[in-house]
Amino acid sequence: MITARDWAGKRYAVLGLARSGAATVRALLAAGAGVVAWDSDEARRAAILSGAGRGASEAGGGGSPPGDALVDGPLHHPADGPPPRAGEDLLVAEFGDLGGYDALVVSPGVPLNTHVLAEEAWVAGVPIVGDIELFAQARVGLPAHKVVGITGTNGKSTTTALVHHLLETAGVPTLMGGNIGLPILAQAPLPNGGVYVLELSSYQIDLTETLDCDVAVLLNVTPDHLDRYDGFDAYAASKARLFAMQSPTREAVIAIGDAPSAAIARSLSARGEHLTKIAPGVCLDQSRWPALQGPHNAQNALAAIAVAKALGLDEAAIDRGLASFAGLPHRMERVATIGGVAYVNDSKATNPDSTAPALAAYPQIHWILGGKAKGDDLDACAPHFGNVVRAYTIGEAGARFAAVLGGKVPVEEAGTLDVAIARAARNAVAGDVVLLSPACASFDQYRDYEERGAAFRAAVEALR
Repeated sequence: MITARDWAGKRYAVLGLARSGAATVRALLAAGAGVVAWDSDEARRAAILSGAGRGASEAGGGGSPPGDALVDGPLHHPADGPPPRAGEDLLVAEFGDLGGYDALVVSPGVPLNTHVLAEEAWVAGVPIVGDIELFAQARVGLPAHKVVGITGTNGKSTTTALVHHLLETAGVPTLMGGNIGLPILAQAPLPNGGVYVLELSSYQIDLTETLDCDVAVLLNVTPDHLDRYDGFDAYAASKARLFAMQSPTREAVIAIGDAPSAAIARSLSARGEHLTKIAPGVCLDQSRWPALQGPHNAQNALAAIAVAKALGLDEAAIDRGLASFAGLPHRMERVATIGGVAYVNDSKATNPDSTAPALAAYPQIHWILGGKAKGDDLDACAPHFGNVVRAYTIGEAGARFAAVLGGKVPVEEAGTLDVAIARAARNAVAGDVVLLSPACASFDQYRDYEERGAAFRAAVEALR
C-alpha cells in the first residue's frame, strides 16, 4: 500500500468506511498514525475492525479511550503491507471534539455543504481532506513517477481507462485509481518511471489541496451534482481547481466544447505550449477503434492521445493501444446481438448530457430511459430524437419523461427495466439497437448504475 512517513504519530478522524475510506484507515495505521473512524453502516464498522489493524469499537460519540475490545488478536493482514506501529490503536466511534485531530479524512460521498462534521472541522481549523490528498502527500516518498489527473462531468472513466491502457500497451508501469478501480492508497507503489492515472470527481478535487499533476485533463463541464454546490459556477470552479494545484510548467489538456471549459482554458493561456486545447467536431477515423464509437468517444480519444504524447509515447504505440482498447462495462457496452438486434448497456449515462452521445452513435434506437432524474428536461438529447424508433420509460422519472417525449418520439411507460427490455425486444428488427441509456441516476430502483447494468445484461441473456 502507499503510505507517508509524515503521518506517523498524527491523529486522524476518518468519516466513511466504504472502499476508499477502508483503504485510508489501513494506510494511516500502517504509517503509524492514530485513527478514529466512523461510518453510519454497522457492517462497515465491523468490517474495518476485522481487517484494518488492532482496534476497538465504541457505539457512542466522543474520542475518549475505547471500552472493551471487540476482538482479541491483531487485525492486520500481511498482504496489506507493514503492520500498524506498536501502541497505535484503531478506535471505531462517533467523533467528539475535532480540535485534537490533524485532519478529518472524508469519503467523496460525504456532502461537505450540509454535513455537520464539516462545519465543526472548519470552526476548529482542522483540515478536511480525502484519500487523493493523502496520496499527494505521500508522493515525495515514492519512486520517481508521474501523475495524470482526469476530470469532467462525462467521459472521465473511459478516458482514464484508455490512458491507462495506452501506457500499459506501451510497456510503461502504470496504475489506475481515484474514482475508478482500486483505491489508490490500497495499491502497491509503482517502480521508477511509473505513471499513476487518476479519475477525479469534483468531490475528490474539493478534498484535495496539493496534487500537482504532471498532466491534468478537463473533458467537459455540464450541469451535475448541483445539490452539492452553490450553483453551476461553483461546480465549474471545483473542476478548475485541478489546474490551480498544478505548477505552471505542467501539462494541461482541456476540451473546449462548452463555455465553462473554454473559460478555464482561456484562464491558462499564459502556459503557452503547456496547454493543449481540444476543439469540438474534430473528424477522426474511429473505424479501427471498436470500443470508441460516437462523437463523445472521439473527444475522449483525442484527450487520451494528447496525454500519451505529453508522456512521450510514440504514435505507433498509441495506435496499437487505441485499436486494442476493450472499453468499460456499462458505457456503451454491447452485451449481445440477438436476431440482428444489438443490445447496448450504457447504464453509466446518469444525466441527459451523457446520454446524448449514445443517441448520436446509432441510427435506429429503442431507447430505455428513466430512474431518479437530475433535472426536468431532456434538452441535451433532443438533437438526436430522430434516431429513436421508440422510447420506453422506467422508474421514478418514467411518467415525467414520457410526457416530455410525447409528440416527439413514440413512447410508452414500461415502469421497470425487465418490462422495457421485453417490449423493446418484441418491437425491434434486425439492424436496430436496444439501448439502455437512462439519463438518470439509478437509486430509485437499484443500488447503483452497475447493478442496473447487470440487471440489463441478465435480462438480455434471458432472451436467448
